[in-house]
Amino acid sequence: MTVKINDGCIGCGACESICDAVFSVDGTAMVNEAAVADNMDAVKEAADSCPVGVIEIE
Repeated sequence: MTVKINDGCIGCGACESICDAVFSVDGTAMVNEAAVADNMDAVKEAADSCPVGVIEIE
């Protein structure tokens, strides 16, 4: 599974508050790919909670 942040991130921090092992926000969200596999359920929850829908999971 790969996770990326598409253009349009507003830096609200919702993803980081749900899964800070994978997401960090410094202006816009960034992904720690090394932590994705161990946190898949939280990553999916963060993607579903993104108010602008820019978290893409493949």
